This record gives sequence, structure tokens and C-alpha cells, in this order.
Amino acid sequence: MKSGSEAISAYPLLNGIDSPADLRRLGANQLPQVAREIRRYLIETLARSGGHFSANLGTVELTLALHFALATPHDRLIWDVGHQAYPHKLLTGRREGLESMRKLGGLAPFLSRSESEFDAFGAGHSSTSISAAAGMAAAIRLKHEQRRVVAVIGDGGLTAGLAFEALNHIGALDLDVLVVCNDNDMSISENVGALRDHAARALAKAGFDAPHARRPALSQTIAPQSVPPKPLAVERAAEHSVEQPIAHSLARELAAGTLFESLGCSYHGPVDGHDTAALLAVIDRLKDAKGPRFLHVITVKGKGFAPAEAEPIRYHGVTAFDPLTGAMAATKPGAPTYSQVFGDWLCAAAARDSRIVAITPAMREGSGLVGFAQRFPERYFDVGIAEQHAVTLAAGLACEGLRPVVAIYSTFLQRGYDQLIHDVAIQKLPVIFAIDRGGLVGADGATHHGAFDLSFLRCVPDFVVMTPSDERECQQMLATALTLDSPSAVRYPRGSGTGIRLDDAIPQPIALGEGRIVREARGQQPPRMAFLVFGTLLQRALAAAEVLDAQVADMRFVKPLDQQLIRQLAAGNDLLVTIEDNAVHGGAGSAVNEFLLQNELTVPVLNLGLPDRFISHGSRDELLAACGLDTAGILRAVQQRVRLPFSDSDQSSIDPAS
Repeated sequence: MKSGSEAISAYPLLNGIDSPADLRRLGANQLPQVAREIRRYLIETLARSGGHFSANLGTVELTLALHFALATPHDRLIWDVGHQAYPHKLLTGRREGLESMRKLGGLAPFLSRSESEFDAFGAGHSSTSISAAAGMAAAIRLKHEQRRVVAVIGDGGLTAGLAFEALNHIGALDLDVLVVCNDNDMSISENVGALRDHAARALAKAGFDAPHARRPALSQTIAPQSVPPKPLAVERAAEHSVEQPIAHSLARELAAGTLFESLGCSYHGPVDGHDTAALLAVIDRLKDAKGPRFLHVITVKGKGFAPAEAEPIRYHGVTAFDPLTGAMAATKPGAPTYSQVFGDWLCAAAARDSRIVAITPAMREGSGLVGFAQRFPERYFDVGIAEQHAVTLAAGLACEGLRPVVAIYSTFLQRGYDQLIHDVAIQKLPVIFAIDRGGLVGADGATHHGAFDLSFLRCVPDFVVMTPSDERECQQMLATALTLDSPSAVRYPRGSGTGIRLDDAIPQPIALGEGRIVREARGQQPPRMAFLVFGTLLQRALAAAEVLDAQVADMRFVKPLDQQLIRQLAAGNDLLVTIEDNAVHGGAGSAVNEFLLQNELTVPVLNLGLPDRFISHGSRDELLAACGLDTAGILRAVQQRVRLPFSDSDQSSIDPAS
């Protein structure tokens, strides 16, 4: 970060803004300069620290206009997701902490009510802002208070059913809510769906570029330009003022004619989301209007930074990069990620089995489905941010004899839990859930950790739950799932695998419910102990077992449990230690406890897993250590339980990476 006079000269206006009240003391004609300073600050800061990038560049002018026009925090400004809220954090007293975002002890990666009074509602998952705004507006009406309520939602977030449920209710109650739709034609991948396609056609008819056909507006970028500037239709959006007839005809055209009006919302727009004067004019006019209002704002994801405008998907979330060229630091070749391992397996399996289809709720890149989408486009279904629909769509496909694979993050599967039970499990349909980001995911924090999936899946009847300890087992378990006539889940973490060699041959299924011993104890000195490990903490457990001379079992299946193996371990040991990257309450260790009690096996058990609290953000290794799930933490927990001596030499022999 620049310091002293250098920083002041780079950000003369931004440095004087520690709250929206400071912003409102400026003249409206100064907002474009503040926007330029915010963009430069974001580029220079995130070039060092990384973070969500292109979406935030697209909301700079909109954020300025909203905070300038509203009396926040008295007025309630509710952001959706948080990918687009970095400018909001800059304007609300958190500018100096931006570089700490997503790091242990730093700013939250998304919105957090505990972090700032300006964060009216916490958000990590999408599509919640309108529902939250409805609740706040209803409460304000009941309390006879005078506050404005504004919800910002992206066009990607608007694909979720939750958003339309909220719009329907707002219209029914005639609540005083302004909904601002930030339309950049993107979620993380390109948006999909009939609503998006119809909106694109309507915008084109009104004289705008169709959202999916937009190109970078390079004339106002900060990075060096490698191509000549090209005008963008959205740059001319101000001439289509909401006061002009075009807006009213467009309102009728958008979203199957009168969709928003039929839900009780007055439609306004579209307006250029990078024209502060146009934004202020319409927000000033709408902020004190009554009833539900829907404002359509057109923005460009990555605005102001040429590489991000050209490749908004690649620059959605960034690591450190060159602020002039956009080049990201080269990563050293390493083990493939579990997402890549899954994607490679899926393509190979689909080439052999025409029944296989893949479903994703708007997470093509993150879930490793890019290759599948390219090779098998007719068998690839991106449903948008609609996890409930993704699960029931899979159920319908399975009813017709196909073998659907739902590629979904653990945290997002929580949204489809009712459908998983009601539509898949009760009907015993052979849907495969490839659950990515299981356990602690790191920098995205509490809203994104996959902390609960083993707990909420193992209680579902006839549901097979598998936890691979490495990449080879991941492929073998996916192959096992294909052999089943019941629903199943293969749950794996974020990031790279162990680097184990993967065979070129087709992975073979493994026996259902069968674990394996991966380390035998060398001596017979008491206390004899066994580690029962579920998932990829196996390597950390093995390192601790070397110090303690413990027996280690790779359990592999949470459901069905390997009951014979548990009996064997209980009979031969004085202590069983279950280890999992999941909530300790109700997880795999609890399943072991239940089996021991039901069968009157009285061996003591130590359950290690995620503690009974929401875990904040930081690197995965930092969070595992904080939860006592690194090698040193496992050793400490066992030492405290059995009061074993634990020397400094034992501690120093532990590989820090374990």
C-alpha cells in the first residue's frame, strides 16, 4: 500500500471517506473521480492479496450512487452474495483492512453483521437479499418507523426460486422495497435460462447490446490496452432514460412480458450502471416511492480493467497478479485438484456409458465440468443458481433410466436437502452426488465450509456416503456409485490431492461398506489405540500414528459402516480415535459411537472433528490447526485423553505440512 503523500496523491478523495456520511459531503459531480480512485484501489490492493475481483469492479458506480442517495445505515441497504460488495466495504470504514480480507483474523470475505453496522444482512450464498429486505420492510411497517429498504441482487442471483418467492410476497404485501438488479449477464460462469435469453433479446430490441454479446469498454480501462477502443452499447444507455417511452415498452418485453409487474413490482430501467448521474437521477426518484419497485441496472463485470472485462470468469476470483498486465503468478505444477480428478473420471465414464448426464447449479468451472460440457454438451445441464431444481431434475432423469451425476459444493447442497430426501432418497433413485468442497474450504469462511454434509446425509435411509482419502479412492468410489441402484454421495475437499499416481486403467469399484487397515501398530505397549479416519485427513493421522505407534484404518464409508472392522479394532485396542473433517456432532464419529453402544462394545472413544461453532476464514491449514485436526492437534488431543508424555522431540519431528 502506498504511504504518506504518495497515497494522498493517488487517492485524494477516497482517503477522506471513512463512512458514507463523508461521501455525502462531496458534490455529485465528484463521484466519477471517486469511482476512478476506488477502481484503482481495488486493482492495486487485490493484485497483492487476491480475492473476488471482476464482480466488484462492476459495482463501483452503483455502490457510490446508493450510499450517496440513501441515509445508510439508517436506511437498510442489503447486498446479495458479497462478491460485489468490496466497494461497499471501502466506503464504510474498512478501506485499510481490505488487504486482510479472507485471511485468518482479517475482514470477512462476504457481508457480516458482526463486522459493520453498514452490513444490514450477512450473506455468502446468493439470492437472499430480497427475502431479507421483505422481512426488514415488514418489521419497519409494524414498528411505524421511517427507513428506506433497498435490496441489490445480481441477474445470476435472480435465477434462484428464492428470489421470485420473495418478489411474489413483496408484491402481495405491497411493501416499500426497492429491488436493484445488477445485470452483468454473469454469475460466476455465464448466466443461463429462458429469463436471461428473453431479457437479452428485449435489450437488443431496445437498442442495447444483448448482455451475453457485450465486449469490453476499453476506453476507460486502467490497464494498458492491447486492442483499439470499441464503443459499447451500454455506454450509451443514459440516452434511454427511465423517463422515456422505451423503458415502458422494455418493461413489457422483459421476462415474458409483464413478469415483474404481474408480481406487483413497478419496473424501471434499464439504466447504465456506470453512469453516476443517470444512476443518481433514477435512485433519487425511486427511493421515496411507495410499494415494490424493480430497477434494472446494466453493468460490465470487470469494468475498468481490460483483462477482467475480456475474461470475467477467469478474473472472478484472483490470486496475486500484475496490476498493469493482469498476468497472474505462475503456479508450480502439482497434484491435480479433486475437482479435476472428478472431471476427468466423469468424461472417461461418460465416454463408456451413454446413460451418464451431469448437472451443476452454476458451478461449471469450480466443479471441474468444463471438459464434460465441451465433450458432451447434450448431456450437460447447468440449471443456474437453483440447487433445489438441480436435485429434482436429477430425480426425473433417473426415473427415465439415466444415471445423473450432480456436481455440487457441500455448502450449496444444504439448499437442496428437502429434494434430496423427498424426491431422490424416498424413491431410491440412483442419483450420484459428487460433493466438492467438503470440510473446511479456507478463505470463504463460515458460509462456505462443508461442515455438515456427513451429519445430514448419514441419517437418510438407503443413502451410501463415501469419503475418499486420496485421488485414487475418489475415482474408485465414483465408479462404485455407478454400480448402485440407490442414491449415493462421494465427498471430497477443495484443492490438490496427495499426488498419488492414478492408473490409466478404468478405476474399479470397491466393496460396499468395506474399510481397510493402512497401518499396523509395531509394539504392544499400552495403551493400544486405533485411528478410524474418514476422508483426506488420513495423511495427518498417519503422521500422528507414527509418533504414538497407533493402528490406522481408512474407513472409506460413513454409511454403511464397516461393522466387522470396527468390532476388530474395538477388540484389539484400549482407545478408538475417530477423525473427520466434519462437525463432530452427528458426524462419522457419532455413527461409530452409536454402533458401539448398540452392540455393547465398551471400548473408550475420542471423537475428533470440527467443533460446535461456526468456523471463520483463513487458509485450510490454519483452520485445521485451529480446530485441532492437524497432526500436532491430533497428538495433543490423544495426549490429553490418555495422559501420554509428549516430548519436544516428538513435536519437532512433525512435518508442518501434515
